[in-house]
Amino acid sequence: MICTFFGHKDAPKQIEKTLREKIEELILTENVNYFYVGNNGNFDSMVSHILRDLSEKYDITYRIVLAYMPDEKNRFDDSSNTILPEGIESVPKRFAISWRNKWMIKQSDFVVTYVTRTVGGAAQFKQLAEKKNKTVISV
Repeated sequence: MICTFFGHKDAPKQIEKTLREKIEELILTENVNYFYVGNNGNFDSMVSHILRDLSEKYDITYRIVLAYMPDEKNRFDDSSNTILPEGIESVPKRFAISWRNKWMIKQSDFVVTYVTRTVGGAAQFKQLAEKKNKTVISV
């Protein structure tokens, strides 16, 4: 089973404990063993750190899904867990994040979200996941 994540880039640190519990619950009760997360903002960063920690405890795989090729501005210290979805190289840069997010939803069975506003990317992709009948879990 596969899970992906969408949340506001200004997500507060206070949600980290609840987020960790939700992810661990998916691993233990839903047999989720593969995770996709973006790389834009606090929420994605929190998820990445949690997944790295949990991957030492459980047999899980996670991938940080990039919207752009890494360059001087967008560099990763450890690129071993990063992927570029096949086909994104032909997407205009201004549509790349949206295309990547739709790709992640398509791959996933579960979507964990932190959405407190009705506008913005996190809200938009939560709605899309619901429309695609994915199991959406709110933090």
